Amino acid sequence: MSGVDPKSLDTQQLLKELETIHRTRHDTLLHGSDDALRAHNVRMSDLEGEYLRRYPRRPVANGRTRDGARARGE
Repeated sequence: MSGVDPKSLDTQQLLKELETIHRTRHDTLLHGSDDALRAHNVRMSDLEGEYLRRYPRRPVANGRTRDGARARGE
């Protein structure tokens, strides 16, 4: 595993790690090696999984649902 175990991060650290990995995603996809992209996928999944484990009932914006998208005509 690369990086600190997400379970050991406090909430602020977890959010910072998530912000960083999402910010670097596009560049890794376009320009990273296959190994780098694979590692990025694993780390992102681990971080997002930990966030969802901690916040299973997180608020969901109506516009981010299928019904919300349909209402916008998408």
